[in-house]
Amino acid sequence: MSGLDALPAWAALLTALLVLLGAVVTLIGSIGLLRLNSFYSRVHAPTLGTTVGMASILAGSALYFSVIDARPVIHEILIAIFVTLTTPVTLMLLVRAALYRDRTEGSGDVPTEETAEDSILRTED
Repeated sequence: MSGLDALPAWAALLTALLVLLGAVVTLIGSIGLLRLNSFYSRVHAPTLGTTVGMASILAGSALYFSVIDARPVIHEILIAIFVTLTTPVTLMLLVRAALYRDRTEGSGDVPTEETAEDSILRTED
């Protein structure tokens, strides 16, 4: 028994739209991962897709289970908090590791630490 017979039409439609929107946004982020040309460009698309897509899917899930159980279901809020906190931290650590690797290898695509500090100082003046 799935409870679909007890789900009102408005809730089923809204749940379907939220889950579909989340899936589309996540797919766009995945396509961005494949299509963008450099590592530093590629890391942004999946993170944004993950955050927005996850929020939409979890909103649909919370709506579905809240209507079926006739009480607010907040497990999805905890999931959203944990994913929202860990995704940017993971992105930052991954980019810093890649930046360190590229700088030690002398890659021409990445500015040196001194050049980056000079540009920061110039913008503060």
